[in-house]
Amino acid sequence: MRTLAFAMLRSRPGSALATLIALTAGVLILMSMGVLVESGLSYRPEPRRYATADVVVAHRDITLTSKEFDGEVVTSTTALPEGGTVPAALEDKIRRVPGVASTVAEPSAYPGRLATIAVTAEPGTDRDSMVAAVEKAAADAGAKAYSGAGRGLLEEPGAVAGRDLLIQIGGTFGGYVAMLVVFVVAGTVGLSVRHRRRDLALLRAIAATPGQVRRMIVAEAVTLGVVASALGVPAGMLATRWVQAQLVDRGFVPDGFPMVAGVLSAPVVTVLTVVVAAAAALLAARRVTAIRPAEALGEIAVEPTGLGRFRAASGLLALVAAGSATIFAVGSSGQSAQAGAIGMLYLFVLAVALLAPGINAVAARMLTPVLRLGWGTSGYLAAANLRANARGAATVLTSLVLAVGFGGSVWFLQDNLERGTVTQSQEGLLADLALTSPEGIPASAAADIRKLPGVRAATGVRRTSVLIKIFDSVEPVQAQGIDPGGAAETMDLKVSAGNLGDLGEGTVAVSTLQAANSGWKLGDDVEFWLGDGTPVKLRLVALYERGLGFGDVTLARETTAGHTRADMDSHVLIRTEPGAAVKAPGLVSSDGITSGLSRNLALSAWLNKLLIGVMVGYAVLAAANTMVMAALARGRELSLLRLVGGTRRQLRRMVNAEQAGLLGIALIIGGAIAAATLAAVVHSLTGTAIPYVPTLGWVAVLGGTTLLALVTTVLPVRRLLRTPPLEHMGTKE
Repeated sequence: MRTLAFAMLRSRPGSALATLIALTAGVLILMSMGVLVESGLSYRPEPRRYATADVVVAHRDITLTSKEFDGEVVTSTTALPEGGTVPAALEDKIRRVPGVASTVAEPSAYPGRLATIAVTAEPGTDRDSMVAAVEKAAADAGAKAYSGAGRGLLEEPGAVAGRDLLIQIGGTFGGYVAMLVVFVVAGTVGLSVRHRRRDLALLRAIAATPGQVRRMIVAEAVTLGVVASALGVPAGMLATRWVQAQLVDRGFVPDGFPMVAGVLSAPVVTVLTVVVAAAAALLAARRVTAIRPAEALGEIAVEPTGLGRFRAASGLLALVAAGSATIFAVGSSGQSAQAGAIGMLYLFVLAVALLAPGINAVAARMLTPVLRLGWGTSGYLAAANLRANARGAATVLTSLVLAVGFGGSVWFLQDNLERGTVTQSQEGLLADLALTSPEGIPASAAADIRKLPGVRAATGVRRTSVLIKIFDSVEPVQAQGIDPGGAAETMDLKVSAGNLGDLGEGTVAVSTLQAANSGWKLGDDVEFWLGDGTPVKLRLVALYERGLGFGDVTLARETTAGHTRADMDSHVLIRTEPGAAVKAPGLVSSDGITSGLSRNLALSAWLNKLLIGVMVGYAVLAAANTMVMAALARGRELSLLRLVGGTRRQLRRMVNAEQAGLLGIALIIGGAIAAATLAAVVHSLTGTAIPYVPTLGWVAVLGGTTLLALVTTVLPVRRLLRTPPLEHMGTKE
């Protein structure tokens, strides 16, 4: 059947090209993501400063172990935002370990803590036993012992952060893209097989067995998968080089970070692509190969109607799962909320894909009067076509919903975060001046500024992060350490409960969103970790609304002292008396704080929108691909209508009416999915009930989808109508 498969591919170049495009684009993206992950995992810098040490003790991350409902143990490791320290007493304990010749400690910022402890073994000692003993001593103190290549990671925190970013981008985003590729390839291959039901039915009628037909279809899919991999793998490597250059230019990874050649990624992506293509082909061929030979030709005369029990049950199950994901997204924060939103989006689209034939049939009946009113007889034909071809148009509807759903939801997440953060910062800043410095501000600066003539209040602000348990993992949360005295004169956090004046050592104030996500109430003793991994238990004394602009956690500066890398303030907010002119080196308008915040947000927004843009672009490509395939497969149908008296103008109007109806359904469903997804995650991240969407954004999504539908359908149909009808009667493509 392999020879027949190749012949089929040559005779049906349109379907083969469409499938090849979908597979190649997917391979390109997956290969790029795979190389990022592989580069991060294989990064092993050679130690220089610790080259002579046998083992180095440090505290660089925190590991949380928990049990699932089924008893499975889940381990989550998160890097410490402020590096981490170890107790000074640990050095003496390690020095007494048998086989240790010497220790060299690196001091940290306030007393009693050390940044690292380098350990050297005595000559001739049992090194493995010594390292094991040091590891145990470090673990007892909440630290880790790094030996071998692990020592080099401690010397380059910037490179380690870049490594973690590459793994996170490639792993998380690659997983989302893999699911998207499965959606797209399954739809494209399925549509290709559906358009060739007549050929496959003829093969069944002349005694081809179901197994032979399935093997032929799988052979076609495997061939296209291999060709797509041959094209997509090198293209993915080129794309990775561009991504690397962009990440370096924007400071996400250091210059010179090594990128691998994709020796492992290439075979993995190739195998995954071939397996997905083969599985999609088998699934699509199931109905054709399941019927008896005598019924095969009759089967293709009338499009099958109805959903089928399994498909309907699966669709309803996907809807229930999407509802559960919505609840998860609303009750989460940070990356968990975004992950929940994307999962929710996929589940909604999956439900639409499964229920699409029923949706098309119901919508066609409802649209019949509307289409007749707008397009007359052509509208009636369009409605009849939509009813009769409800199953065949399912893939087109799914592709359009996918494009609208992605384009109208995740693309605008960053816009809402930026808008909410900047707005809260602007509205909450009562100070008119700020003291800033790239090297940081000494803790004593705020007290000195208060003594200047014309200064009403001055508040030192120390930007940091804390670690809070979210479900089974630990996530970093933006925080600030302030001197509560006079803070109400320089910043308005919009306190909704409690009193910010009660903030001091042993207490904490948090945003209402963070309190809701963590289940904290005013007066509770809440537990989390400071940026260096120090566990704290603090009493919650105030809740406030402006967590995006000022950080979701506000601590007294005494609480953060000794727990940040530089132990210096990020800036000092200054409020002057009316009409006073205060001058000092480094003073700028307080608007500069918000401007700097906007620049940082724009930097992170670039990365998020790059990744999201790739997903949206692939979804749009899939929609265009599918719709062109569907349009070009109508040659025989349109020719038959022309032979029974339909004019070109009537048929063009019929196709326009069909597209208007199908597009209207897709925009309503896709828009509803996008709105639900966007509203859920924006509410979780910003507390805003109604998400912000720029006018140009909605115009781009709606107008772009409309233009996509028209260009990919109307233009191919116009091309078909220029061909004499008898030329199309013998083929369906």
